[in-house]
Amino acid sequence: MEHYHKRSNVETTFMMIKQKFGDGLKSKKFVSQKNELLAKLICHNIVVLIHEMFELGINPDFKNVNCS
Repeated sequence: MEHYHKRSNVETTFMMIKQKFGDGLKSKKFVSQKNELLAKLICHNIVVLIHEMFELGINPDFKNVNCS
């Protein structure tokens, strides 16, 4: 059952990405397809973070972020 729940989380994530950004890739070359898929995953993560910010009332502070 523990493995099933992990699988259901992954399948739910893929379903969310397909619903939001489409179920196909437009690029023809493999490297371009890989980059397109990674961009969709990043966009999905940003959408989920923004949703949780508003749902949980979190106000992120980006002033103290160290990007080195």
